Amino acid sequence: MFATAFPKTNTASRIPSDLFGAIDELKKDLKAIVLAHYYQEPDIQDVADYIGDSLGLSQQAASTDAEVIVFAGVHFMAETAKILNPDKLVILPDLDAGCSLADSCPPNEFKAFKAAHPEHLVISYINCTAEIKALSDIICTSSNAVKIVNQIPRDRSIIFAPDRNLGRYVAEQTGRDLVLWQGSCIVHETFSEKRIVELKTQYPAAKIIAHPECEPAVLRHADFIGSTTALLKYCQSSSDREFIVATEPGIIHQMEKTAPNKRFIPAPAINNCACNECPHMRLNTLEKLYLAMKNKSPEVTLPEDIRVAALQPIQRMLEMS
Repeated sequence: MFATAFPKTNTASRIPSDLFGAIDELKKDLKAIVLAHYYQEPDIQDVADYIGDSLGLSQQAASTDAEVIVFAGVHFMAETAKILNPDKLVILPDLDAGCSLADSCPPNEFKAFKAAHPEHLVISYINCTAEIKALSDIICTSSNAVKIVNQIPRDRSIIFAPDRNLGRYVAEQTGRDLVLWQGSCIVHETFSEKRIVELKTQYPAAKIIAHPECEPAVLRHADFIGSTTALLKYCQSSSDREFIVATEPGIIHQMEKTAPNKRFIPAPAINNCACNECPHMRLNTLEKLYLAMKNKSPEVTLPEDIRVAALQPIQRMLEMS
């Protein structure tokens, strides 16, 4: 993880009462854009200039003319923005907002894994570190993974990393025999098949919608499988009125805003806990967002050789999308 350290300050007296207004003023002063992932807390989503999934956020980061990019998400997302915008200031509200999936793929181990399959093209899910992107041929997101794999000649062998569940889903959808790195997301692995089935008995009319990072046992009960943006669009266009949502529940805020007459039920985790909330995403708060903008820190930075190497597979993704 590459970044500038967050300065240690006593911030209690520096938080204004109207954070929304203060953040809007800072946007103007800094010529900044606030990008937020669907899994962020509702207040952050409401103050963001753009809310989206990894593909949409990457596209926004690639096209923005803002001088400062404030990324309300996790570290690999802010890294992607920096890869695409080397001359712009990219700040992240909390540098500890990492990703369990990205952490499950250490660069040195993946480099050895890649070397053991020298004839394979490497397609990596965007939920990985800049170092892994630099070792990849093409980046993908859950929105475009199937589309990208389908564009690769069928006689070309493929490594898919780092998420085994998304990789398994893509293999099923494309009929390809992918070599999978065995990484996973702690949030999407916590959903309980048993409890989802029990919930379905309470809401028999509800459609089960799931992200492809979920375990196969959960996906087989789903009426619809898709990226966060695809899940949101499905709920908007569906004539159904109730949905059991098997992904990080932050997306429900947007679902309720865009379809206020429908009911959204978060899929339960294995235990009675908030384990289906991403602990990394939830490290970001509106207060931290304000302070990051005010202090122009913590800044996300990358060694130039890593950035350049990681840029090429991201550009290929954007071209193939």
